[in-house]
Amino acid sequence: MATVSVQDDLPSVLDSTSDPPSLFDGTTRLYISYMCPYAQRVWITRNCKGLQDKIKLVAIDLQNKPVWYKEKLYPANKVPALEHNNEVIGESLDLIKYLDTHFEGASLLPYDPAKKEFAEELLSYAETFNGGVIASVKGNAEVGAPFDYLETALSKFDDGPFFLGQFSLVDIAYAPFTQRYHPLLLDVKNYDITTGRPKLASWIEGINDALT
Repeated sequence: MATVSVQDDLPSVLDSTSDPPSLFDGTTRLYISYMCPYAQRVWITRNCKGLQDKIKLVAIDLQNKPVWYKEKLYPANKVPALEHNNEVIGESLDLIKYLDTHFEGASLLPYDPAKKEFAEELLSYAETFNGGVIASVKGNAEVGAPFDYLETALSKFDDGPFFLGQFSLVDIAYAPFTQRYHPLLLDVKNYDITTGRPKLASWIEGINDALT
């Protein structure tokens, strides 16, 4: 699981027997599942921004969800979700951008226009990437194409091992998924995503250093 070096005081997981927190009381809460890669995107962003004291984690049991989560908080009934300013916002890619722009802490997107434009391109591709990998696991697509895209993307800037050179929201968007796909494809397809892709291998090493 992707985490960050700053330690969290992890709350107990809430299930169908759990009472809700005091909803819409002014507390900012991030609703997650610890093992969900979409939720991990936002959890990582929260921690990288140093917002552990500003945004409270609430862990939800996805196999046994509290009824109040859908009925009183988030009708979409998914994680992640952010309760902030008496509103609830969802969708992981939207949320990582929201945390970066609406909360204090160093920006996780660059100011350089070329890098910012490339960041948007890569963030827009993220779900296409996931879909391509899943299709390959099911045998419906060639396994290498999504990772060839990442290798090419990682070759664009040479001022660091990450997509934009330095660590950014783009890396956060891809890390929880790639950390799963690497061992999964070794197991299911006997396919190492780093073979012949030195940039991707360096990126995975950099991510492991940054997020563990």
